[in-house]
Amino acid sequence: MIRYIRFVIILFLFTATALGVKAQSTATTSSPYSRYGIGDINPMLLPQNSAMGGIGVATNRINGFFSINPLNPASNAALGLTVIDIGLYGNFNTLEKSGQTSQSNANFRLSHIAFGIPVSKRSAITFGLMPYSELGYNYKQISPNFGTGLPSDTSAVNYLYSGDGGLSRVFLGYGFGIGSHLSIGGSISYIFGNLKETQSTEVPSLPAVLNSRIEESNSINGFNYDYGIQYSVDFSQRKHLTFGYSASANTKLNTSNSYIVSSYYRNSNGDEGVATDSIINNQQPSAKIQLPMINRFGIAFQNDGKFLIGADYTMSNWSKLTVAGTNKGLRDSKTFNVGGQFTPNINSLSNYFASVDYRLGFIYDQTYLNVNNTDIKRYAATFGVGLPLRANNTSFYKVNIGAEVGRRGTLVNSLVKENYVNIRLSFTLNDKWFQKYRFD
Repeated sequence: MIRYIRFVIILFLFTATALGVKAQSTATTSSPYSRYGIGDINPMLLPQNSAMGGIGVATNRINGFFSINPLNPASNAALGLTVIDIGLYGNFNTLEKSGQTSQSNANFRLSHIAFGIPVSKRSAITFGLMPYSELGYNYKQISPNFGTGLPSDTSAVNYLYSGDGGLSRVFLGYGFGIGSHLSIGGSISYIFGNLKETQSTEVPSLPAVLNSRIEESNSINGFNYDYGIQYSVDFSQRKHLTFGYSASANTKLNTSNSYIVSSYYRNSNGDEGVATDSIINNQQPSAKIQLPMINRFGIAFQNDGKFLIGADYTMSNWSKLTVAGTNKGLRDSKTFNVGGQFTPNINSLSNYFASVDYRLGFIYDQTYLNVNNTDIKRYAATFGVGLPLRANNTSFYKVNIGAEVGRRGTLVNSLVKENYVNIRLSFTLNDKWFQKYRFD
């Protein structure tokens, strides 16, 4: 009976979370750089890998603890116990621009919910829900002298930009081993959500002037595919060198695209009236979004129960991203991830902190953005801990806490520098479920 209760709990949590994320319409990020493309893309990482600089292409079982790794479905072959992983995410960022007051924001959301279930000794399935991208910004640019720069034009023009929404990913993966060293895997993801962006032009000092607004909305859904491979070289029973490769296919998503250009007035009190006219109303109920091809390469060396160190390199073909037939003007990106984990004494009984996992890493991201002829880069340092909890013969628990402290953008060429801190927290369970018992 217990195993059936557990299954019902899993199904309930997964369904409730899926409905909650689908119903969510408010933004969970506050960055002007999310304006480009289809929002800020979230890495397919859980906190334990994020704290190690975001490495994951060549990792599977980390220091004897089973962990779900959506970044490379081939890692599923290493799952020997049922795994449940549920997490939270918090973002704190400060936006700076030359000559202007800095702005601070904070956002919180559910990070992920993921499950892994062994099918055989060398194969397992994983499934779960996590964000794919986030869109959220609201800022104003003021052009003095009616936008002309002439002293005779005394009125300023306000350009208002806003965006809201996000995409979520439901994934199902399977990985299996071939022999003792090779594992192969694949996963299918259903991506869904809504993105809405507006751009308004207003002259606040002249209430009688007709203002204009461009509004674009996309209701998105469709499938994406990932596949991967890992090969391990054993130097001894405890020391292993793993090579990994994974990729995301350049599939197409469906979108219902709406592009509206309208005009409106504001009265002397600043209140906006209803739209007076729709200059352009272009509805495409069946458009497409072309996703890029993403290739990832990784290497990791592990001494079981002691330490792990690794590095990843990712190439993403974002210059091919199109929405409703329009290229979004992005560039191909390159990302370097380096990190690892150290556990002083995993079997320590007298010193709890000796059994804690200590994680550290670094990220260099040459992003897909080029704004005002300036490449936008991201630099970050990561760190975190894995806190083991009291276990029994078949169940093992761990609380993973990770932080990413970084910077994106620059102050040159009238751009915005974003200083941010991302906090991730998750609870991970390893247990022997779905076993046939003689007595129940």
